[in-house]
Amino acid sequence: MCQNRMQDNYNILNSILVNLFNDIMGIEEKALIVGEFSDISVTDMHIIEAVGIGEPRTMSQISKLLDVTMGTLTIGINGLVKKGYVERRRGEKDKRVVYATLTDKGHRAYAHHMHFHRNMVEAVMRDLSDDEAEILVRTLKKLDGFFEEIKR
Repeated sequence: MCQNRMQDNYNILNSILVNLFNDIMGIEEKALIVGEFSDISVTDMHIIEAVGIGEPRTMSQISKLLDVTMGTLTIGINGLVKKGYVERRRGEKDKRVVYATLTDKGHRAYAHHMHFHRNMVEAVMRDLSDDEAEILVRTLKKLDGFFEEIKR
């Protein structure tokens, strides 16, 4: 009986994870790439998120955050500069260092993206007890750790 229950849980969890991974990008695109932001992609939105709203970030910092090459990031940033979401400038002390910051339009896109994520997390957490929320966080940290190991 216990073995059947474990197998059932395994099958259910596998199905949920496969469905989540298959659906996330499409769902995120439908929710985020609308109206004012219909001229960018989900990938662009993730670059905007990595540029962030705090201190200007260097291209190499953003590249590391996104785990992409400088060439790939440069192509993405170029498109976002053309569309008015990001500004780029060279460092004053070291002209080789390039900083990226968000424009007003970039800040609006960032806020739009964060609003989507806040709603998603709140929907998951809404009916969980504190204990259930802790277990979920611990479980997802393990999944995140699994993916980090694979990336190495």
